[in-house]
Formats: sequence, structure tokens, C-alpha cells
Amino acid sequence: MPVFKTLAEVAEETGTEAYVIGGFVRDLLLDRRVTDLDVVTVGDGIDFAQSVSKKLDNQPVKVFKTYGTAMLKYGDWDLEFVGARKESYSRDSRKPQVEPGSLRDDQLRRDFSINALAISLNKVNLGELSDPFGGVEDLKKGLIRTPTDPHRTYSDDPLRMMRAIRFATQLGFAIEEDSMKAISEMKGRLSIVSAERVNVELNKIIMAERPSIGFKLLFKTGLLHEFFPELAQLQGVEEQAGIRHKDNFYHTLEVLDNVAVESNNLWLRWSAILHDIAKPPTKRFQPGIGWTFHGHEDKGARMVPKIFKRLKLPLDNQMKYVQKMVALHLRPIALTKEEATDSAIRRLLFDAGDDIDDLMILCKSDITSKNEKKVRRYLSNYERVKERLVEVEEKDKVRNWQPPISGDEIMQTFGIKPSRNVGIIKNSIKEAILEGEISNDPEEARRFMLEEGKKLGLEPKKG
Repeated sequence: MPVFKTLAEVAEETGTEAYVIGGFVRDLLLDRRVTDLDVVTVGDGIDFAQSVSKKLDNQPVKVFKTYGTAMLKYGDWDLEFVGARKESYSRDSRKPQVEPGSLRDDQLRRDFSINALAISLNKVNLGELSDPFGGVEDLKKGLIRTPTDPHRTYSDDPLRMMRAIRFATQLGFAIEEDSMKAISEMKGRLSIVSAERVNVELNKIIMAERPSIGFKLLFKTGLLHEFFPELAQLQGVEEQAGIRHKDNFYHTLEVLDNVAVESNNLWLRWSAILHDIAKPPTKRFQPGIGWTFHGHEDKGARMVPKIFKRLKLPLDNQMKYVQKMVALHLRPIALTKEEATDSAIRRLLFDAGDDIDDLMILCKSDITSKNEKKVRRYLSNYERVKERLVEVEEKDKVRNWQPPISGDEIMQTFGIKPSRNVGIIKNSIKEAILEGEISNDPEEARRFMLEEGKKLGLEPKKG
């Protein structure tokens, strides 16, 4: 590859000891395509980056002096350069004391053996693999293991506990036994890590092929309880009068995996995670009926902003989207249980808007019963509801519905100022269209507006 030839040439010309290290080497051995390239130099990484830039048509270099790193982009490649270093941490800080070091020092500070692999860019041993901690063997075994004592590794940077679970989830690897034990023992250390750094790793777990793997590990180690107690509280089954409810934690993970099969939309996956989040506070046992969770969809939607704020997730459109999904997630399921009226279908289209297809994915994913006969019946009814959605939308055009009569037109028609009556008439028109009393047509809506105005004692303005 031309970029490697350039790196080797610069290493020889500048007399710099340089290596490709970390994720690229790991993924190369796993036969996974990657275009992120980390280069470590025994010496100044920023100077080396500037020399590489000159060889690559003076590609612009971003320098981060505080961290001693530099970055440049060349074609599809994202290159990052850093000088080899030794790090030491105080117990209450995430900021290490840094000093220059050897290649081995730099490998020792890496999080896992599989990320400490390095390939030489030096003429004397070009292409030679450096593997001081058995990373190749761990790749073969499918094992996540720290290069040194896991307690030290996780104490130095507690985010590595999240990263261990993220890599296990993405790669389908197991976490080495001592490492798992250390994570469980040190889970409280995660409190010194910023929520922003935690949610970066969490979102990578969520976007994995089978995110449930990661959440089960987060739960087993106790990490989940540290930063996402609401989700951990879904776990467990209670029994009264011989009646049990399902374990809502494992149900949620099943729904999440189902959504992951259908969609790469991160926020739809978050909707799956949060769709039943309010079941613990709404759980009741009613004799003769059993366990109920009445209103969990509304309470869950109200819980979303608090959770997003604490986890430092976006508080704008993404949060509102998740709120909508949580609030509406029972509506399509309710329509599968009986012959849905056109009015109910119109209201669902109106409330969901352009997100109706995502809502239907969430609805289908929520069908997780162990009763195959029940599942087949639900899926059959679900397909029928999908057909009805298409039929009603083609006929009535209420998805992203805009009122055919504006508030301004109502005020001009009756010669009135902004008032409660304007809102009453607008709402009456909307309800009439959704109920099918009138069509979604401006002329028909105007006739209806005049009738509603008359009921309120309003007469059209003359002239």
C-alpha cells in the first residue's frame, strides 16, 4: 500500500524508529477492513507527521500539542501519530503523568493485549510483528485480556472497563476471567469518567450486531448499575398468587436485538432500550387480572429527558424522536388485537408522521412471546395493520398532516383576533378529518369551519 511505503521512507530518511500499532494491526489479523492508522514513534510524533505530510503532497496536519499527537487524512486513510510514552496515574484523576518511552513502554500502557500489537516500519526489520503480551494467541482464542494486572489497567483508566465489554460485543470475544472479576470489583471507579466518554463506548455497544451481548456483560459486572440504574432495575421476576410477569430486562434486550436486525438507526435502538423503562414504577398486581403496567408508555416518555441529560446524550431532535417512539410503542400493538377503524389508523399516522415505519419496526420487534401460536397470530395481524396504514395514507394523506385551514384564515373569515375560539375551530377541523367526518380537503374544511363558527356564535365577516 502506498501509504505504508511512504511511512517507511520517512522513518528511514529521518532516522526515526516507527511502528503501526493498535487497532489496525488487530483488524488486519482478523481480516477486518479498517482505514484508521495509528503510528507510534520513538521520538517526536508531531515532527514525524509533518515529514509524512511533505511526502503526501503537503496534506494538512492537525496538531494537538497537549496530547502530543497529530492527525492527517490521505485518501481513505485517517492517520494519527504519537510519540511512544510511559504513563502513570494518580488514583483520583484521569489525567496521566506522561514521559517519553520505548516501544515496549507504549505497548504496556495499551488497554488490551490485542491492541498492543505493532508492525515495524523500520528498514532493519520492516513488517516484523511485535507481540510482547500474547495478543496473537488471544486473537486466536477470542479473548479480551489486559497486558498487565487488570486492576492496574482499569484503575489507570476506568473507561477501559467499558471498552473491554465493547470489544467483546463487537468481536464476539470472551473477557478473561481475572479481567471480569476486576471489572466487578472496580466498577465504582467509573464515576471519575465523564458521561460523554461513557456514552461513546455505550453507543458503540448499541450499534454492534448483537448489542445484547454487551448489556448482559454490563449487568453481570455491575457497571450498568453505576451509570444506567433504570435499565438494571428492569431485571427480575416477581410472583403473586402463582402469577409471574416476564423479566423485562431480558425482554428489552431481545427487542433491542430484533431492532438491530432491521435497522442501523442508533436512536431507534435507543427507543428499544427505553420502550419499557417505566415498567418498574408502574408495576401493580391486581387480583383476578394479574400484573399490570398501566401508563408505562407515557411515564417512560417523561423519563427520557432525564436519562438523556444524565448520560449527556443529545437533548434536541434525537431525544424527541425517542420520546415519541416510547410514547407510541403500544399503539400499533393495540391495533393488531382487533379490527382497527380508519379513525384509529389515521390518528396513528398523524401522531407518528414520518417515523411511522420506524415505529412499526419497534412494534414488530416487541413481539417476543415464547408461545409460537401467539407470535404467528400477532405477526399476521401486524402485517394487516401495515397494509391498512398504506391504504388509509393513500386515501386520506394524513401522515405529516397540515391543517387545510390556518389560524389566520379563521381570524380573517370571522373578523376576530387571536383567541380561544380560533383554537377550538382548528381543533374541531383536525378531529373531524381524523374521525373521517370530512375529507382532508380545503373546501370541505371551510364549510365545516363556518358550521363550527356558527355554534360559537360567530358570523363570517362581510365584505
